[in-house]
Amino acid sequence: MTVLRNFAFLLLAFGTIPLSSAVGQTPTAPAAFNHPKHVLVIAESNGWQHDSIPDAMVAVYEMGKESGLWDTQLRTDSGPLTFHDIPLNGKNLEYYDAVVFVSPNGEMNLRDDQKRDLLAFVHDMGRGFVGVHGALDANMNWPEYGKMVGGFFDQHPWGTFNAPIRNEQPDSPIVRHFPAQFHKWDEIYQPKDWSRSDVDVLLSLDPTQLDYSASNVHRADHDFAVAWTKHYGKGRVFYSSLGHTPESWKDPDIRTMYFEAIKWALGMTDADTVTHPMPPAQPKGQNTP
Repeated sequence: MTVLRNFAFLLLAFGTIPLSSAVGQTPTAPAAFNHPKHVLVIAESNGWQHDSIPDAMVAVYEMGKESGLWDTQLRTDSGPLTFHDIPLNGKNLEYYDAVVFVSPNGEMNLRDDQKRDLLAFVHDMGRGFVGVHGALDANMNWPEYGKMVGGFFDQHPWGTFNAPIRNEQPDSPIVRHFPAQFHKWDEIYQPKDWSRSDVDVLLSLDPTQLDYSASNVHRADHDFAVAWTKHYGKGRVFYSSLGHTPESWKDPDIRTMYFEAIKWALGMTDADTVTHPMPPAQPKGQNTP
C-alpha cells in the first residue's frame, strides 16, 4: 500500500496523469492573473514524519494547476532555499513568489546563508510564506524563524480530536467559508513564544469546550490559535495547524482555506491583518453545533 501510495504521489507531482478534484473543481484563473505565479513547496522533515505530507504537497500542486494561478515545485530537501545559483536548471528563491512549508518538523538542513536568504525573501523582497501544521514544530533553535512564523510548537494536549473551532474573522477571504463555530477532526498545536499582539488570529479553539485536565496544557490564558496571518517586514505570512491527517486534505473546507491562504500570500487577494484581543467565551455549550 505504501509503495502504491508513493507511486501515485510521484505521478501526480510530475503531472503524468490527469488531475481531478474529488472534492470539487478549483476555480479557473481570472483574466487578471494570466501569468501563473511560482510556488515552492518544501517538505524536508528531520523530526516526526507526517503521513499527510504527500497529500498536502499534491493538494497545493492541484490547486495551482486546476486554477491556473501558480505552478508548483515540490521538494523534500531545502536546496532551493538560497539566492545562490543552482546548476542544471535549478531554481533558487529569486524565481519564486511564495514558499510553502509542509510539516518540516525538526531542524532543517539549512546553512546560515540559507537562513538569511529565506528571511530576506519574505522580509525584504515581500514574498509570501505559508506554514502547514508541523511548520510550527520546525527550526526551534532558530529564533528568527519563530518570529517570522509567529511562534513555536508546545505540544498538542488533545492529540487528534474533534476540535471545537471558532471563526474569529468571518470577513477574511481565507476563512469566510467556515461557519461561526464548527468542529474538525485534527491535531491542534499549542503555540509558545506566541502573542495575539503579533498576529491576526483567524481561527481558534473554543475555550469552553476543552478538557484542561489533559497533559501538557501550558497556556493559562486558554488561548489556542488554529490559524493566523501576519506581516514579516514586507512579506505576508499565514500559518495553520490544520492538516495533520491525510484525510484532512480531502476536506473541501481545509483545501479552500489553504487555497485562499496561498492566494493571499501571493498578493492576489487583500485582507486586513489587524491584531485583536481574544473574544469573550460564550457560556459552555452555546457554541456547540
